[in-house]
Amino acid sequence: MGEKTHFGFEQVDWEEKQRRVAGVFDSVADNYDLMNDAMSFGIHRLWKRFAIEQTGVRPGQRVLDLAGGTGDLAARLSRLVGPGGEVVIGDINASMLGVGRERLLDMGITGNVRFVQANAECLPFPDRSFDCITIAFGLRNVTDKQKALESMRRCLKPGGRVLVLEFSRPVVPGLKPVYDLYSFKLLPLMGKLIANDADSYRYLAESIRMHPDQETLKGMMEQAGFEDCDYFNLTGGVVALHRGFRY
Repeated sequence: MGEKTHFGFEQVDWEEKQRRVAGVFDSVADNYDLMNDAMSFGIHRLWKRFAIEQTGVRPGQRVLDLAGGTGDLAARLSRLVGPGGEVVIGDINASMLGVGRERLLDMGITGNVRFVQANAECLPFPDRSFDCITIAFGLRNVTDKQKALESMRRCLKPGGRVLVLEFSRPVVPGLKPVYDLYSFKLLPLMGKLIANDADSYRYLAESIRMHPDQETLKGMMEQAGFEDCDYFNLTGGVVALHRGFRY
């Protein structure tokens, strides 16, 4: 249809973006967790722990973890929902799902998790299916973010909540130039040294800059129909956790 969107700083057709994002994650899947530790100096574990604490998930509930890839959040969520609940790990990328399946098997987590290859823009689940939906570091890779947020709200039960953990805009004075240096110089170098893939990590740095800032994303969630939307700045706004409810 000729409509354009961004792939990092580059303008591409909408269909082209989905194909190229898939290529990035096919490339990084095997080293994804290792690179997350290296890129964030391990702090991503604290960000995710905080996100889990905000889910309010209880035993017996159903949770959808979108862009769940390697199962990082799902492993924790599966313990919260217990044997009577279910965690559905949804990811558009089969390579990432494969890594996650192997990882959770190695951890002995099998009974209450299931893997679904799914596009966040058109989730293949009935209305009002989940008590909570999480998406960590995945929304910025979605082509039509507004459509994805609307799809998430459709699948959320009344009283349920959505949590979006994503890179955002630094709010601490003086942090932005340091963060820019790290993102555009060190990050591709680390990608080359650790994963032998500088280009994919250059894209990831660019995709962070093209993602909506805190207030813009909050507005998009409200437009999608979520209520009581708020957000928490983490590590000086380098990352933000957005939260919204469906009543």
